[in-house]
Amino acid sequence: MLFIEYSKCTTCQKAKRWLDDNGLHYTDRPIKEENPTYEELKVWHKKSGLPLRKFFNTSGLLYKSMQLKDKLPTMTEEEQLHLLASDGMLVKRPILVEGDMVLVGFKPQEWEKQFGSKA
Repeated sequence: MLFIEYSKCTTCQKAKRWLDDNGLHYTDRPIKEENPTYEELKVWHKKSGLPLRKFFNTSGLLYKSMQLKDKLPTMTEEEQLHLLASDGMLVKRPILVEGDMVLVGFKPQEWEKQFGSKA
């Protein structure tokens, strides 16, 4: 299982604690140092079943400074994927990937539904 996170993100810290508390093993990958690639994002987007906009960190400073709220609706999916791949700080986190499962963001209820909860 791949856990993609930003260590200073409190949501990521909560998600990591949840994984640890539930005895789930994962490989940690820092999103700022090892940004998801275009190819990875394209595959994860398809597997997640989520709209591509759910992969954007809409509360991030970079998202706001680039005024992406107004620009995304006019961009193609390809352009959005390339933009996400250009900077890890644009990507919503954490992302949890295992096989065909991709979870974006941390919603304890979704994670419990996926894995069950021992905590």
